[in-house]
Amino acid sequence: MNLLPTANKNGGSKMVLLAPSAAGVGERLAHVETNSAQHEKLLGEMQRLRGEVYLEDGAITRAQLTSDGRHKVAIDDRSWHVLTLDDNGRVSGCSRYTMHPGGARFGQLELFKSAMASCSKFGKLLRTAVESEMALARSSRLAYVELGGWALSPALRCTTEALKVALATYSLGGLLGGCIGVSTVTVRNHSSSILRRIGGGSLRVGDQVLPRYYDPNYDCDMEILRFDSRSPNAKFQHWIESIREMMVDMPVICATGDSRKINEAVSMLPMVYNPAMLPQALPLSA
Repeated sequence: MNLLPTANKNGGSKMVLLAPSAAGVGERLAHVETNSAQHEKLLGEMQRLRGEVYLEDGAITRAQLTSDGRHKVAIDDRSWHVLTLDDNGRVSGCSRYTMHPGGARFGQLELFKSAMASCSKFGKLLRTAVESEMALARSSRLAYVELGGWALSPALRCTTEALKVALATYSLGGLLGGCIGVSTVTVRNHSSSILRRIGGGSLRVGDQVLPRYYDPNYDCDMEILRFDSRSPNAKFQHWIESIREMMVDMPVICATGDSRKINEAVSMLPMVYNPAMLPQALPLSA
């Protein structure tokens, strides 16, 4: 099973990173391009892909899309995005990685808008669990992040691409200094099971575990999973570290050349992995 992302069209699907709007990137990434037009183009394609996929799945209505079919949310502009491009350079897969400042509160998270957060039975438990996770991130000097915006074109479903995107997103956390985070994930299309396979787990407070729930906003069952970039599933540890090493040379498209915001955020975070310990090649079968 080949899970190695590539920047070479001839080697299969190509992956690129979109850096947050109004921010550049630090020196850890080698191939950085400031190109607002290309950033806007890829961001728009990604939002249209999400719109098509979510609409087809029944997760949203047409009224929730822009006039040109995009599923556009405000958090997109300040997030990282992992994109898979097809042979024609079109976005065919995506995920979103949002870093929150150290002083962020539960009410400022996208998770706060979920049906679980407003649930009379589990809402308080969710807040307690997440606030504990945010405190752990601060005490560990790690970023607290939210993952989301998952989508794959129909042609890539039932392939390893979903796992590649998930592994690349997990690897990005290590590349940016490590993180503790959360993701609201649909059970549909095995999305939650994929994240569980690579290291995601249920939120809990003591012996109480946050259960799967039905979200009427998306008309499907959802899970809220937590993760820690320092402790992936041991089975995927080498793959994640290898992908992270390759991501150093992955194309990064920035909206502007202003690097101050992201440099400040990254400079506060220690590197979690020692690059000298990374394997030289990812196993091609498993």
